[in-house]
Amino acid sequence: MTTAKHRILVVGGGTAGISVAARLLRRGHTDVAVIEPSEVHYYQPLWTLVGGGQAKASTTVRTEASVMPEAATWIKNAAARVDPDSNMVTCVDGAEYEYDVLVVCPGIQLDWDRTEGLTEALGKDGVSSNYRFDLAPRTWEFIRNLRSGTAVFAMPSGPIKCAGAPQKIAYLASDYWRKQGVLDDIDVHLVVPTPRLFGIPAIADNLDVIASGYGITVHTNAEVTSIDGAAHKVAVTPLGAQGSDTVLPYDVLHTAPRQSAPDWIKSSPLSTGDAGGYVDIDKHTMQHLRYPNVFSLGDAGSSPNSKTGAAIRKQAPVVVDNIECLLAGRPPHASHDGYGSCPIVTSAHAMLLAEFDYELNLRPSFPLLDPTKPHRGYWYLKKYGLPFMYWNLMLKGLA
Repeated sequence: MTTAKHRILVVGGGTAGISVAARLLRRGHTDVAVIEPSEVHYYQPLWTLVGGGQAKASTTVRTEASVMPEAATWIKNAAARVDPDSNMVTCVDGAEYEYDVLVVCPGIQLDWDRTEGLTEALGKDGVSSNYRFDLAPRTWEFIRNLRSGTAVFAMPSGPIKCAGAPQKIAYLASDYWRKQGVLDDIDVHLVVPTPRLFGIPAIADNLDVIASGYGITVHTNAEVTSIDGAAHKVAVTPLGAQGSDTVLPYDVLHTAPRQSAPDWIKSSPLSTGDAGGYVDIDKHTMQHLRYPNVFSLGDAGSSPNSKTGAAIRKQAPVVVDNIECLLAGRPPHASHDGYGSCPIVTSAHAMLLAEFDYELNLRPSFPLLDPTKPHRGYWYLKKYGLPFMYWNLMLKGLA
């Protein structure tokens, strides 16, 4: 039995869901509902700075009520199942919501248990991750207290949100240790699953110089596959090529978890059907490939752009425009070019702002600054400018 029906139903009250709902309401749509169980809303990009001792965790969180558009219907529930043939979303408590148009943006699932030993080791004995609000301050505690030994920073294979985050913290930590005069006593390792530190050669070249300057040993085409918390060791497995695992000791270990679409998306007809299980959309129109009244954006969508808030900022207007086309009986006309942005903090006073599209063409917002190199101005943008824009403009449908 249907609990309620809404003209436009948005699943997820994170960056994507709130941005789209706010834009729809500004366009005059009156029946917009958002399914979101959480009472809090996080600005996650600052968690790297929290882990690096450059920001307080408390500045990254507000109540969900404070960001939910006033005219939206807030359904404080969690989606559990979707039946796109019946235009129905079922929540965990059995409540059913019918829709004319569905926007799917529940975010990404952090699969901590897919790395052997990670769940057990997290939060103690030097092991942390900036991918959790409660653990980012622990990262800083472990970094601050290390005076000698080995530090390992790891990125998993597969799509993850903010792919630059696993290496940013390596640079922030190394910068701190250098200022403390102890960097020479710490053996720093950075493990990445990619052939280079970035997919754009000019940016990768500069990151190579930065990593080398800190004395960081970079392990490419590899990932940490298991953690032995008791022995303080990780297994580093080469990807693709033949080879045996390398065992690294650690005193501090920072890792990002493997990630995938939420399980209920994976098992739904909306899924791509592969291991990631993301919502199967046209990467330009953000419209589902089989269900025209379903759209997806943000981390849960299958589009191959970087999973960042910057990508959502460009996707949201496309989704809203194409929803209006659908409701008016016209084919979608708005197109997303894959714009994404990866702000890579390289020290406590400089940042490199990588902006690019689907073809990895550079798309700098500030052409006067070399987009392949770190700049001090970008640091202030990261710490002050982007959070201000997020809370005051983006979530209100104004940017």
